[in-house]
Amino acid sequence: MTIPLDHLVINTHFAIDQAAERFRGLGFTLTPRGYHSLGSCNHLMMFVDHYLEIVGLPAVGGRIRQEILDSPVGIDGLVFATEDARRTARRLAEAGFVLQPVQDFSREVVSGDKSGLARFTTARLAPGEFPAGRVYFCQHHTREWVWRPEWLTHANGVAGITALTIITDDVMSTEQHYRRLGNTERQFALNIVDYAVFARLFAGLPLPAKGGDRFAAIHFQGGDLSRIAHGAAALNLPLQWREGRLQVALPDLTTLLEFLP
Repeated sequence: MTIPLDHLVINTHFAIDQAAERFRGLGFTLTPRGYHSLGSCNHLMMFVDHYLEIVGLPAVGGRIRQEILDSPVGIDGLVFATEDARRTARRLAEAGFVLQPVQDFSREVVSGDKSGLARFTTARLAPGEFPAGRVYFCQHHTREWVWRPEWLTHANGVAGITALTIITDDVMSTEQHYRRLGNTERQFALNIVDYAVFARLFAGLPLPAKGGDRFAAIHFQGGDLSRIAHGAAALNLPLQWREGRLQVALPDLTTLLEFLP
């Protein structure tokens, strides 16, 4: 069974403003701040059929989404697309996965002079089922309020996400566990490596602490790499060139980004 990428999530806790500033400085178009009915807020960086989400919590008052507060800052969500979240939940349970209850939620969307409600249903794996972070499947009921034409292009020219690198102590068993979910599309890959390999791939940049599983790096395709490097330098973000690729670190988010031409 093929499981296409829906989106990746970077958790900022209470620092979503700073995270948004960094991604704008790198040349991404961010959607206006959205507020989930669950008690979290977000910005999205949209591509043709998937997106990158930065999620945070309200700084003053309001409902707090506990699963966001309980998850570490950094890349903490790997989300696949589904056309029927409840059917997907049944399939996963039959395959032996432990799940949380299926969840319905929404957020208001403002696009120009129009507004609407984006509605979602998610089938979520239980915490610890995948130690690197939250893994779930998302059903979009109102795609027209998520994929808006004005949000699909970026000043840096980046076309989309091609891979997520995951650090683990046991590469073989971790690969097998993810494969039990289904096969990822050719356009998006899970790079599962041990810490030693990861440290070589990103040597010279601030690295996450060793130990345990972690969603560690997001890989993008396309774009003006010189433009992105200039933006990273202006933000005082650590960066380096490696074999024609640009690597940028977001130390406060324990996140690494790699841009391929």
